[in-house]
Amino acid sequence: MPDDLISRRQWLALTPLSAAVLAAQQHAHDVMRAGAPATLSVLGAAEAREIEALAAQIIPADGTPGAREAGVIYFIDRALATFDTDKRALYTEGLRQAQDKRHQLFPASQSIAALQPGEQIRLLHAIERTDFFELLRTHTIMSFFGNPSYGGNRDQSGWKLIGFDDRHHFDPPFGYYDGPEGGQ
Repeated sequence: MPDDLISRRQWLALTPLSAAVLAAQQHAHDVMRAGAPATLSVLGAAEAREIEALAAQIIPADGTPGAREAGVIYFIDRALATFDTDKRALYTEGLRQAQDKRHQLFPASQSIAALQPGEQIRLLHAIERTDFFELLRTHTIMSFFGNPSYGGNRDQSGWKLIGFDDRHHFDPPFGYYDGPEGGQ
């Protein structure tokens, strides 16, 4: 590279945008370190307990953290407050239908969260073909394996489960094709 040219990295460091990018990165790191948000913005406490109980059966804790331990309820709440606001009615109606099914299956029960794990699984089987279950399953999985800054995957539990190494920089070779024999 000629001496009078600057690299892309140097150019970015000189732009006013770089301060905003660095501030955004710092914010994301702070949120990740802080863990799950302390409060819910869309879901009420009772709704959150019921939804969390169902999510905890979708990804149960079995020697490794599950959906409850990963804080998926905070991701679901944030999703319903931001990119999936149009899905709020589906959660409200789906949870109502799940409560009706719970009462039908277990008339003496008071809540989904109070059911025994086997009963919760039986309830999930009874609602598994509904749009509500499909959305809950999707949100649970997205939360468990998503970036912790979005509200779930507390302590990177989902990433640790699959062996994902969260680094901002990876040194080559990234694969066999980057090694000395790869280009031949």
